[in-house]
Amino acid sequence: MSDSLMKSMLAEYGAATLKGINQYIPDKEPRKYLYDLVADYPNRGGKGFRPGLCIAACKAYGGKQSEAMDSAITLELLHNAFLVHDDVEDESFIRRGQPTLHEANNKAIAINVGDAMQVLSLYPLYKNREILGDRVATQVYLEVQHMILESVEGQAMELGWRRDNVCDLKEADYLRMILKKTCWYTCMHPLRIGAIIGTRGQVDPSKFDRLGYFMGTSFQVQDDILNLVAEEDVYGKEICGDIIEGKRTLMLIHLLENCKPSEFKDVKTFLANPIKERCIEEARSILGLMHHYDSIEKAKETAQYLAGGALKEFYTLFSKCHDTEDKALIENIILYMINRDY
Repeated sequence: MSDSLMKSMLAEYGAATLKGINQYIPDKEPRKYLYDLVADYPNRGGKGFRPGLCIAACKAYGGKQSEAMDSAITLELLHNAFLVHDDVEDESFIRRGQPTLHEANNKAIAINVGDAMQVLSLYPLYKNREILGDRVATQVYLEVQHMILESVEGQAMELGWRRDNVCDLKEADYLRMILKKTCWYTCMHPLRIGAIIGTRGQVDPSKFDRLGYFMGTSFQVQDDILNLVAEEDVYGKEICGDIIEGKRTLMLIHLLENCKPSEFKDVKTFLANPIKERCIEEARSILGLMHHYDSIEKAKETAQYLAGGALKEFYTLFSKCHDTEDKALIENIILYMINRDY
């Protein structure tokens, strides 16, 4: 499968999911301050990994796209709700090349919109009963409940580290946080939910956890790297934004472990300042230190290693599945991660 076919399939599944999201948004007031804004982030586009993985896993295991659509809609609605709240918590300025929802409106409105998106994500799970039956629909519901809980726990870890200016973290701390914050809702549960639907609840969903963990961690590390080295108009967020926000990325942790005591003190002092007082020049200086200590190269190696682990798990899990475009889609998402151009 070519990259263009992979992207076209993700775009197709993403478009179907977006259509479903728009159908679940109430056609009533207040539009200007709520329902028009619910559609904002989803309509800005995105990679579509979460609904794509859910639908592809469902079809690879013998299900139909229609059977997975409501679950895919829930996953994508929750993803965008998380983004709205994350942007407020991170005090971010740009999301997908445009001002964040709270910058374009205000924080109170953005938080309320995120809350509404979370509430709206519940109804597709209820509708699942009509297609999947009570037993499988309940399984999917419990998967989503677990996914949300893990995600907010991971977010709590990261926000707490930033609040307390924790600067003695290890790689294992980062990986544990990313498992919770990113992996469960980006890869692990989309794969699990898709397979549950495709097999009518006959699969052990935990068998997908290693694959989802390797995929999700590789994706997040690469995303953190792109925040530092990509062109802003390509990446869609402010470059060095993660440094300004004080996110404990793998690169920052590596830098703090390997830099000189005087440099450690300077970085820690920078991170102790309120976000609004952290200037871009100092952030670029920290980026320079990351290059100097090979923190970014080390992170690239880690991402590649994790993506390789994901590929190995994929071949084990999907070896008995028929060779279909959906099976190839999952494989090519992993290959995309391995071959991703920084």
